[in-house]
Amino acid sequence: MKSLEESAVDQAEWDRVKTRLKQEFGESAFKSWVTPITVATFRNGEVELAVPTRFMRDWITTHYAERIRTLWNGENPSVRKITLKVEAARQAEAAREKAASGVVAKPVGAVRAPARPLGTPAQAQGFAAQTGADFSAPLDVRYVFENFVVGKPNEFAYAAAKRVAESDQVSFNPLFLYGGVGLGKTHLMHAIAWEIRNRTPQRKVVYLSAEKFMYSFVRALRNQDMVSFKEQFRTVDVLMIDDVQFIAGKDATQEEFFHTFNALVDQGRQIVLSADKSPSNLEEIGDRLRSRLSSGLVADLHPTTFELRLGILDAKAEQLGVLVPQKVKEFLAHKITSNVRELEGALTRLVAHVQLVGGSLTLEAAQELLQDLLRAHDRRLTMEEIQKRVAEHFKIRISDMSSARRSRAVARPRQVAMYLSKQLTSRSLPEIGRAFGGRDHTTVMHAVRKVEELVRLDTAFAEDVELLTRMLES
Repeated sequence: MKSLEESAVDQAEWDRVKTRLKQEFGESAFKSWVTPITVATFRNGEVELAVPTRFMRDWITTHYAERIRTLWNGENPSVRKITLKVEAARQAEAAREKAASGVVAKPVGAVRAPARPLGTPAQAQGFAAQTGADFSAPLDVRYVFENFVVGKPNEFAYAAAKRVAESDQVSFNPLFLYGGVGLGKTHLMHAIAWEIRNRTPQRKVVYLSAEKFMYSFVRALRNQDMVSFKEQFRTVDVLMIDDVQFIAGKDATQEEFFHTFNALVDQGRQIVLSADKSPSNLEEIGDRLRSRLSSGLVADLHPTTFELRLGILDAKAEQLGVLVPQKVKEFLAHKITSNVRELEGALTRLVAHVQLVGGSLTLEAAQELLQDLLRAHDRRLTMEEIQKRVAEHFKIRISDMSSARRSRAVARPRQVAMYLSKQLTSRSLPEIGRAFGGRDHTTVMHAVRKVEELVRLDTAFAEDVELLTRMLES
């Protein structure tokens, strides 16, 4: 068999290796860990693979690299070693080697990743060149529509983003997305750009932050090159600017942005913007610009619900290729409520620790390993919070906690809430009774004894109480 030293990497060999990996590790793990890999070079029996991130490099090195080597060695005995590098670092090293030698060296046998999901940061960085927008920021390969978990809080913004991405005509101008940190604004922005790139690659798309827009403007002023600046920004087909609130109070930048905005709208070009507040609530933004920002479609991303957070964790677990116990996902979804990035990061951290250090994905492990993150979300526990969490868990109304209803479906959760109030707060029995519809302290004592008895006798009930306790106290 012809060695890799003598020729480019054989595409058929790599395809056969990938097929075996898919069969062995399953569709989900394959998509998460193998699809983003590209084959860069081969030197002295060593195949160098490129991956998007350091985390992915470390994970694949630990869990898949040896198996890849074994399978590839079976295809080609000259393959003796597999190494992984982060794509950005590999490109930088290749550039240094090129500069030192003065010779243009093409990567050997580079394998192109599929269009969806988009494979590597190299492709992301190549986005600008392909669209003719060399000043556009790189796009994150994870942020595509297929990876966006849709729920009631974000379905309107998602639908609007899809409409803009899939339409060849200007749908809403501008599309203005707003919401708090970590709710998906940037994800939708990147997804729009990727979708347009796949559907109509000839369209010139520019995506960048408002901060970078301002720096480009200041640099053009300093270099007395405003003509080139205007030409860059006013000849694009789609202009996407993230975090517009950054230009608040920066009058000169706002003025130039306003004129750029008008020029593009007049030409029928699409504009997509995002911010942490609606246009009407952005402070230190001029009235003319505020009016322009509000003139299209304004779509907000609301804080996530418990169900949406569970869906996000399900999607993340599938992406990581691991089975996460439902109790652990429910615990995380209850505890980390404000930021999707932190929620996904918490799960990634748990999975990485278990895979790299050992152990099991349990409630105990989650509580121990995420102490710092959970502590940041802590607040003083109240009986109102206990009632709310218990009602949510058992799917009853909060008003049932203080009602006169005596059916088991209501009475049992009420007893659990009384028990947890006794265990987790410093309130007296009479105070607890008053919080539950003015009940007598003997009713609270009965509830505590009943729950303690059921915990001993009913394993499933004990698990429910344990889960609620951990969610409330950790």
